[in-house]
Amino acid sequence: MPSTALIADIGGTNARFGIVDRSGLHDLLYLECRNYTGPAEAAEEYLKQIGARQRPEIGIFAVAGPAEEDLIGFTSIPWAFRKSRLREEIGLEKLEVMNDFQAVAMAIPDISPELLHKIGGDGEPQEHRAKGVIGPGTGLGVASLFWAGNCYLAQPGEGGHATMAAVTEREFALFQQLRVKYHHISAERVCSGKGLENLYNAIRALDGKHDRPDLSAPDISSKAIGGECEICGEALDLMLGFLGRATGNLALTLNALGGVYVAGGIPTKLGDYFFHSRFLEEFQSKGRLKDYMKKIPVYLIKHDAIGLLGLEKQARMALEGF
Repeated sequence: MPSTALIADIGGTNARFGIVDRSGLHDLLYLECRNYTGPAEAAEEYLKQIGARQRPEIGIFAVAGPAEEDLIGFTSIPWAFRKSRLREEIGLEKLEVMNDFQAVAMAIPDISPELLHKIGGDGEPQEHRAKGVIGPGTGLGVASLFWAGNCYLAQPGEGGHATMAAVTEREFALFQQLRVKYHHISAERVCSGKGLENLYNAIRALDGKHDRPDLSAPDISSKAIGGECEICGEALDLMLGFLGRATGNLALTLNALGGVYVAGGIPTKLGDYFFHSRFLEEFQSKGRLKDYMKKIPVYLIKHDAIGLLGLEKQARMALEGF
């Protein structure tokens, strides 16, 4: 009977691995995706680094993109693999692959209150009502949870690729700059690490400040928080405002009275800057339904790899029911 599962949360920057067995989740390790040709090589390196004495029998992987087909591609890294071939390459008896934000959503029903920071909302999550999950990292992940009679079911989505709306003259002008590079301005183009870089570069181009250096998303965030660069500050404020707008759209679409949960690596690293940003204002700015939006509880998940907990939950179920 299988006793060990290999879990992997593969994002646009890092592949996070762990082992789940009867004792729980252990041997967590982050590997940079750019250093490997694909998940098989990264998994073998992980098993080597932890000195695994036993090959895991089951694999539960989460990927940043659609996971329904046998062929899996990624939107942020040049990796692609077939589930059937990967299972053989790693030597697994069973391999399950899901969307990374489905894994995040699976962790929500049992999440510890200590991992949640309430951002807004007058009340508490209503029992058995829909929940929304969204989070900016390298890209923008979106998922939802619906009550199935005896438990919540996590539904993956690709809401990060939904069209983002501009509502001010400044935003329209910046979107025109972005259209030089992109034919479609999705939420992910302005609500993610890549989106933050896009906004910074669009501001430079629009304002003619070509002498400003190229910066990565972490550098833009750092300079914005430190008040060192007005372009960085505007870019980060815009990104968080767009994130609030997209999160509000998700809440309205789902009628998410069960709560909305913000995950992802970026908000957790911004600290108080996030709480004082335009996020909540934009979330609630829904015209005639502004007061309704104030009822919906919104939480920041204080764990930058919460998807691992969802994968652990699925791995335990797989080990018990194999």
